[in-house]
Amino acid sequence: MSRRAAIEEALLPPLVALLLAAVVGDALILSFGQSPGAVYKLLLEGTWGNAYGFGQVLYKATTLVFTGLAVGLGLRAGLFNIGAESQLAAGGFCAALVGLLLPAGIPALLCLPLYLLAAALGGGVVGAIPGVLKARFGAHEVIVTIMLNFIVLALLNYLTSARVHVPDTLHTPEIKSGALPRLGDMFAPFHGSAANVTILLAVVAAVALGWYLFRTRSGFELRAVGLQARAAEYAGVNVASVTWRALALSGAIAGIGGLNYVLGYKHYYEEGFATGAGFLGIAVALVGRNHPVGIVIAALLFATLSQGGLAVNAIVPKQMVDVLQAVVILAVAVSVPEVRRLLSGARRRSDA
Repeated sequence: MSRRAAIEEALLPPLVALLLAAVVGDALILSFGQSPGAVYKLLLEGTWGNAYGFGQVLYKATTLVFTGLAVGLGLRAGLFNIGAESQLAAGGFCAALVGLLLPAGIPALLCLPLYLLAAALGGGVVGAIPGVLKARFGAHEVIVTIMLNFIVLALLNYLTSARVHVPDTLHTPEIKSGALPRLGDMFAPFHGSAANVTILLAVVAAVALGWYLFRTRSGFELRAVGLQARAAEYAGVNVASVTWRALALSGAIAGIGGLNYVLGYKHYYEEGFATGAGFLGIAVALVGRNHPVGIVIAALLFATLSQGGLAVNAIVPKQMVDVLQAVVILAVAVSVPEVRRLLSGARRRSDA
């Protein structure tokens, strides 16, 4: 495939999907008696048009990058990780416990490796369980990760409410040291937004995952298993080992995403902070086509829609934006294969 053809196949399908979603969005807005131009203008003004709104977009996108990368990594290995929500929560909870144990006054840079290790370990253990069960017993990872969501979240809720909560609340005490600064502390226009320097960790995670997938032998084996497990096994790849390691790494990435809330925003673990982020990460991975760069862009898109729903709520229901998010996912699912087929047919005709 030529470079031009590769670029076309990478860019055209998502652009067509977004165009279809925009058409459906226009119809929805018109059904409420509003002008699509006015609604989209208000949405952009409330997100990218001011520092606070943009900061909120960055904060929401940070978590979605981690959960999207986690799901995308699993899909690259042919595994559907639906447990990113519990892995995200487990990582945040373990990081909060470390914060409660550390003495006060330790600089953030010195604490950060411990927080990263704790969050990765918490999410990685939750991710490794379905990986081991699938590799050893053939258990389907979709069923196991779904069930683990309920089990892990219920367990964390019990531990929080019964063991380490602040009285009359559903959260742990604040961490004693190592909190990450918000962007508003460094740049005045972002004051009040939840955006924090965890976004740098998200960028590093995306770059590191891209390097792992496309520049290392382990990443090549993982992608080979995802494309054709039997062929990879015939070539000498240990499929069982790749399976559990992929899900463990996927869980670890999701777990690190919990730092966005625990270290960068509230500075404690709270029940329900991960609600929806894991499942929306599935959409981010699918729209981003399981590529780290695409996942970052998709995370910004969905974060913009999420924050934009609050901005346009004055003239259209916020639920309209939720519907628009679903339309984007459906448009990608429907248009990407069709556009690929049309491009392939066009190339065959041109070659003939």
